Amino acid sequence: MSAVDSQALKSQHKLLAEYNYQLRPVERGYNNRTLFIDLGSKEIAEKPVCFEMKRKFVGGKGFDLRLLWDAVQETTRWDDPENEIVISMGPICGNTNYPGSGKSIVATLSPETKIPVDCNVGGYFGPYLKLSGFDALEISGKAQQDVIVFIDGDKGKIQIIEAPGEAVDSHVLAEELLPQFAALEKDKQHYSFVTAGRGGDHTRIGCLNFSFYDKRRKVMRFKQAGRGGTGTVFRDKRIKALVVKFSRLTGASNNPVDLKKVQDLGLKMHHEILSQDDQQCRMRQVGTAHLVEIMNDYDLLPVHNFKFGMHPQAEKLSSHEFKKWFTQGMPDGCWFGCTLACCKAADNFELLSGPYRGQRVVVDGPEYETVAGVGSNSGIFDARSVIEINFYCDTYGLDTISFGTITAFLMECYEVGILNKERTGGLELTWGNTPAVLEMLHQMASGEGFGAEVASKGVRWMKDAFATQYSADRQFLEDIGMEGKGLEQSQYMSKESLAQQGGYYMTNKGPQHDEAWLIFMDMVNNAIPTFQDKADALHYFPMFRTWFSLQGLCKLPWNDIEPADNATTEAPSKVPEHVANYIELYTAITGFPLDKEELIRQSERVYNFQRIFNLRMGGGSRGEDRAPYRAVGPVTMEEYESRRERYDKQLKEKMGVDPDGLSLEEKLRLHRVYREEQYNKLQDAVYARRGWTTDAIPTVEHLRDLGMDLPELVEVVKKHLP
Repeated sequence: MSAVDSQALKSQHKLLAEYNYQLRPVERGYNNRTLFIDLGSKEIAEKPVCFEMKRKFVGGKGFDLRLLWDAVQETTRWDDPENEIVISMGPICGNTNYPGSGKSIVATLSPETKIPVDCNVGGYFGPYLKLSGFDALEISGKAQQDVIVFIDGDKGKIQIIEAPGEAVDSHVLAEELLPQFAALEKDKQHYSFVTAGRGGDHTRIGCLNFSFYDKRRKVMRFKQAGRGGTGTVFRDKRIKALVVKFSRLTGASNNPVDLKKVQDLGLKMHHEILSQDDQQCRMRQVGTAHLVEIMNDYDLLPVHNFKFGMHPQAEKLSSHEFKKWFTQGMPDGCWFGCTLACCKAADNFELLSGPYRGQRVVVDGPEYETVAGVGSNSGIFDARSVIEINFYCDTYGLDTISFGTITAFLMECYEVGILNKERTGGLELTWGNTPAVLEMLHQMASGEGFGAEVASKGVRWMKDAFATQYSADRQFLEDIGMEGKGLEQSQYMSKESLAQQGGYYMTNKGPQHDEAWLIFMDMVNNAIPTFQDKADALHYFPMFRTWFSLQGLCKLPWNDIEPADNATTEAPSKVPEHVANYIELYTAITGFPLDKEELIRQSERVYNFQRIFNLRMGGGSRGEDRAPYRAVGPVTMEEYESRRERYDKQLKEKMGVDPDGLSLEEKLRLHRVYREEQYNKLQDAVYARRGWTTDAIPTVEHLRDLGMDLPELVEVVKKHLP
């Protein structure tokens, strides 16, 4: 984009509203105010943050959910003007001393699930927004035409700008916006954008791209708030971009109580990363792609719509293959000071399809979830193809996890004859057909064809449609449609881990791995053998992981890098030394006392609040925690045969049944009865441990114990109690 073109686009801008605010420093990790913008009325206002808000909701996800609760009614739907996009950070976010301190959390009512969804995301926008003066941003209403919201943290000025000319796709929009706001190279890293892409205009799985300027590659790069349709809500509000500027960043910008302590903790963690990462997960070399070969080795890599857990061609998707594409030796952090540097990129990548065919671009990632979803789960065992799909999902603003699970579901439906070329508009959705997948992806983004008319609506919608329109077996569709609460499952095989089934489907927002990842503890190490052990794990780990989203922290420095002696500790899965680090870090920044018990209680308050929010919006009960049977056990004979020795052994040892002489149909039936019974028992144990009724409703007594017996919460709970 030339300077002339950039200025031509800028000349079309029209200032719709402007607001000036007083700049002031962050105090102990907080600004004590939030920013409210109504795009319909063009109101811009500040809201105070009281001590009680910080005590009960902490920040990040907690602030998001509290502000969203206050904005909506129980009848509000995702595309109503009062639904909000809320972005908050948390008190630890924005410090540059401790690795992984740059996370934002986005919340909205989801187009897929109809209940609140939250996503954590890297990039500079959240930290810059916080340091510009606000603990959260809530955007309500709908603009009449595409707008840019510009928050200038240097001048204390906020503008709503009509912007009709710029592109929507994220990588093009970034190229167009950057020279409009940053004329000089030295200024570019002071800006960050939030964009969606045209996928948000035409699908329910739109995501948000949060940018950071890579001064070595001289391009804007992106991290995604991917799950649940955040980008769809964003584009429904006619937002083209959020822009923030902040140029006064220092190591003390978060104004902690004890800067020396924060620095010491950070130095300790930097040293650990530099000395241990090459021997552990190799995050600095390949990011999260290292998980592919590990999952395949343990029969946990999703293959062909989660039917299988390994594949002989999985080596073609290993981290060693992606390392060939990723530029090495660059500091690839998505926030300043993160030596884990896991944001790998494929430079000078030539696109072979779609509207940008022939162009050379920088492609972020792909992360493990993308590789497994659009790769092995869809039968595509080619690193180059995965990178191209990843690029288009990102620039179109489409969630790669949902896209991968949707594609795998459609491919299985095609393979068994529910779909055919006539029904797909000519797309031959056989396993591994990369051109067909890319064509469907381009259709989803352009609002045309089978991709837009069918695939864009998600697995839950398609199950109903295929049963109704094509008389497909509804039970089979329910069994193989890998979604919960309307959200597509992320990319780990859970059939052999009862705890992971609970970790996916007893979540508040749907089957997303950020709450609990217990496969190794449960299946590989057999460290949580009883129902009570599993229930304890499904209490602790979702609460501990929730804490990161309250604080504005990335989870990867917690357990993707470990102290050298971690295996010798009493609870290595918890990485106790890092837990101690976080407790000290929180107190050093905020001045508030914290121990490991109160850390969990901070999360419990928000976790229970979100559960009640679900109830308020029509979800949240035990029935919503159901799992599709493929997440629990083998659906088809083909699946059983792939693990016959294992499954026959389980019949004998776990069910007391001699498999000799039994038909495959009978074996499948016995497994189903047993496994579904086990899942039901797990639900009982987990709900009891969490202080909920057997119908998964938080009790008033539990809320009182947490200090969360707020009248509005008690009112909702009482409506759902017997």
